[in-house]
Amino acid sequence: MNIESNVIDTALIFEGGGMRAAYTSAVVTTLLGEGIFFDYVAGISAGSSNLANYVSRDPVRAHRSFVDFSADPQFGSWGTWAQGKGLFNAEYIYEQAYFPDGALPFDTEMFMANPARIRIGAFDVSAGQTVYWSRKDVKGAADLMTRVRASSSMPFFMPPTMIGSSMYIDGALGAGGGIPLPIAIKDGYEKFFVVLSREKSYMKQSHAGMDLALKAWFHTYPTIAEGIARRPSEYNATRYQLMELQRQGRAYLFYPEHMTLTNRTRDVSMLQAAYDMGLNQARQELPRWKEFLNLA
Repeated sequence: MNIESNVIDTALIFEGGGMRAAYTSAVVTTLLGEGIFFDYVAGISAGSSNLANYVSRDPVRAHRSFVDFSADPQFGSWGTWAQGKGLFNAEYIYEQAYFPDGALPFDTEMFMANPARIRIGAFDVSAGQTVYWSRKDVKGAADLMTRVRASSSMPFFMPPTMIGSSMYIDGALGAGGGIPLPIAIKDGYEKFFVVLSREKSYMKQSHAGMDLALKAWFHTYPTIAEGIARRPSEYNATRYQLMELQRQGRAYLFYPEHMTLTNRTRDVSMLQAAYDMGLNQARQELPRWKEFLNLA
């Protein structure tokens, strides 16, 4: 299988955001539909699902992952949360549905054949910092989906993910605040195409006043409480850094024009409407994308 990349000097970066990715998954379908294939892709949390669908070059799965799939009876509920499986039933979503006969089949062959470098970020609870997995950590779909699950394991709403003897949780708790810009810079990139799941004006509010509650809830794992408390400043600093990179002409930032979803929205009609808005915006911006990527 001859799979090639045609954007080799720019990092594609996906922010997380839970079900807000219904909007940004439309960017995945548009990039794939236009034959825009990045050679480097980084994602955190829901952004890691966008990464998986993009690298496997599956626009149908990109849409279904954040729209239709939410109607699956096994997707999760407060009932599964009470059972310890999570408000989003992580084991089912990430480690069962991807099989060929599952609810959300994954094209493993295409993913493995694609030469693009990948980076999936998750928060190592013991170390208290974000770790990034790459191709060398992924021997097949099981390795990939376990890491996507780890990256997406939202504190409180989903249980941590164990890989080996280590415990991981949502990568948004570490450096970058959920936007994997730091690893792309570390990996040597100077240009960035960044898909954000919050509007341009958004800045994250401090958790001041919640420190005691966070420490009490996560008393067994204090690094989680610390990561949550630290996240607003990390996130906002990364957004400011991206704005400066954009001013320098080194970053293209895709901001949703109107974000109507929360990270836990399950209403299929709302998710579809957000996807449609994202698709319309992506098509409008496409000429600017191609100009920035020297594909015009």
